[in-house]
Amino acid sequence: MSIQSPEAKSVIGEPEVVEDARTAETSDAWLRLKAAATAIQALQVQDGSVPEHKGEARALVAEITACIRALTPAFPHDAAYLETSAKDFERWANEGLEVPDFLDSLKEFQPQQHRIDGIRHLVVFPMYTQNGSRDRHVEAVIVEAIWPEFIAELEATDYGNKLFVSLRFVDFTPGYDTNSAVLFPETIAMREIPTFTWGAIFEDREAARYRRVVRAASDITKLDLPQDAARMLDDQELTEKTFVMWDMIHDRTHMRGDLPFDPFMIKQRMPYFLYSLEELRCDLTAFRECVAIERRLSRRLDEGDSLDRIEKETLEHAKLVQYAVIFDRIFRFPITGNRVRNYDGLGGQLLFAWLHQRGVLHWTDTALAFDWEHVPDAVVALSDQINELYWRSIDRPKTAHWLAAYDLVRATLEPNPASLWARGLPDEILAGIPKGYTDAVLDDEFPLSMFFEALDKKMKPVIESTAGITGRDL
Repeated sequence: MSIQSPEAKSVIGEPEVVEDARTAETSDAWLRLKAAATAIQALQVQDGSVPEHKGEARALVAEITACIRALTPAFPHDAAYLETSAKDFERWANEGLEVPDFLDSLKEFQPQQHRIDGIRHLVVFPMYTQNGSRDRHVEAVIVEAIWPEFIAELEATDYGNKLFVSLRFVDFTPGYDTNSAVLFPETIAMREIPTFTWGAIFEDREAARYRRVVRAASDITKLDLPQDAARMLDDQELTEKTFVMWDMIHDRTHMRGDLPFDPFMIKQRMPYFLYSLEELRCDLTAFRECVAIERRLSRRLDEGDSLDRIEKETLEHAKLVQYAVIFDRIFRFPITGNRVRNYDGLGGQLLFAWLHQRGVLHWTDTALAFDWEHVPDAVVALSDQINELYWRSIDRPKTAHWLAAYDLVRATLEPNPASLWARGLPDEILAGIPKGYTDAVLDDEFPLSMFFEALDKKMKPVIESTAGITGRDL
């Protein structure tokens, strides 16, 4: 059976078997799989079930399973997963297309076992795409791994992270024609939660939107980019590798260090600035680790030692990660998304204001400039402040930790003039349950500064243009 377009109703024939992953995205089987997955999305409700038009949906599922099996020979390392995926689709159809359960195929999909540069995967699941749609739809994507030698060496030595997978888009269904740059197992429809063994980030999307946004923002702010930073704007592969290094160290940081019992508190409701500090903590840890790597390898050069090829590449990217963290955080994060509890945006605002107030970032004569010699130590100082907050937190009640975190942020950023937190929470909230604290936080507790308000007006079309972007779009 085949579908001629996402809107087509008739199905005919069997898809041709595909044997080479390098051409899979142009194959008849992939194009039909993509069309069928897109078509069934229109029949699914938010939880992924199909309450009506079940006959049409079953025909689409049959098309999906036939195409998965036709594509399987091109992905021999994923054969067990793809066969289980086809069986999960068939069981879903046979059991009435209720809330989907793809636990069996999720357990078989183990991309972290194949971290080989350029290796490809076919991924098909009912899922929601984080930062995209909250509706659980059938999505299909062809990806390839980004795993350069210097990253493999870092991961095997000082920065072990067995769960981290870095990917590049090849092709995808509409759920990924969004801002989503992750593939996380917890977004997949399943009957129970297993122990997760991987998490993937689309580094080509991270790199492509960074390049577009930073190019525009540096023009608008008249920023004279350092030569190394400027190279990233012209080199997608260089920037992808930089983001792999950043994200690998960031990702492993979430459960390392002197932490509160549950630093990210995924299953708890808490003031959004706590999420801001956790994400910023991980980014600043990546920054400070790259400062340490750069200084260590540079010292060896100064002492007359020589570096091998992998060490030279590590040194190059350790410097580039520092630029990436700063520019992505201050140019893209604060003005991406809305102002409703935008925790990544708040982290970017905090970093910008911290650097400005310490005299290493300047906005003079309508031009932005950095004192690059002193930027690393200023960023590390902010990292130290957050780490100190975390270290002290295990001796504090949860709500006292929240208050201390607020004080850390407000010491640098101006709160909303209407803020109850800034005025001092009343006794009935302080003596009450944590929900009262959270409810008292404004959606925009720390509004944009005048700098970011002006930048947002000029950058909005650029930010919006990055939805769905891949490395192939630049």
